[in-house]
Amino acid sequence: MSRPAASRADRAPFRLLAISQLATLPGAGGCGEAALAWFAALAAAGVDALQLREKHLDDLGQCQLARSARAAFPPPAVLLVNGRADVALAAGAAGVHLPADGVPAGAVRARFGSGLLIGVSTHRLEEVERARRDGADYVVFGPVYPTPAKAGHGAPAGTRALARAAALGIPVYALGGVTLERFAEVAAAGAAGVAGIRLFQGLPESRACTATSRAFDGGDAGGRMGQEEPLDAGARIGALERVVAASRACFS
Repeated sequence: MSRPAASRADRAPFRLLAISQLATLPGAGGCGEAALAWFAALAAAGVDALQLREKHLDDLGQCQLARSARAAFPPPAVLLVNGRADVALAAGAAGVHLPADGVPAGAVRARFGSGLLIGVSTHRLEEVERARRDGADYVVFGPVYPTPAKAGHGAPAGTRALARAAALGIPVYALGGVTLERFAEVAAAGAAGVAGIRLFQGLPESRACTATSRAFDGGDAGGRMGQEEPLDAGARIGALERVVAASRACFS
């Protein structure tokens, strides 16, 4: 049975949702050691939620990764597995994040009950409303701003659509082109927080800007990032701590 919409809207489960894309982690091309170091850096910096989104892994690989992530990124931080409630439960994760074209949140809620945190990716207002009606705990909405990863998918939604999504009675996380400088703007639109990939890679600002510029210019920024020299752990944590501090200043 789904929970009342008002209770979900009043309690955002986190401020920041880091989405994994391990192949583009700086240093070592997303190998096991690089992934574990990233999970640990997220935890040390105070990032409060992580979505594992490694679609290329088989079932065993997903479960092993989720267990490793849970050990390096322990509670109370929120760990979510993309699209697989069974893997999430087996690995001790807090919940599942469903793609927009995935299993309906209502079916997952009916099967697994209220103990499982359920999020849904959304791109249109009707998808936000459907997720709320189906008993999801939160949605990710976007892209809000232009972003290289979504350049071929039409115009970004913008903050006006984000505000309309946030008014529908469910915590909404802004995704797509959200930089530190835009935190206040998406917060003013009613977002509960921010979700992203590059934002949480732990790149110092100069390297992050260079990678983004290359991507907009048509370069293979993702591949280059994965081949760069490993980041100093302190520099990565420091970059992530700035993201966390900005989130605490902007999102209640």
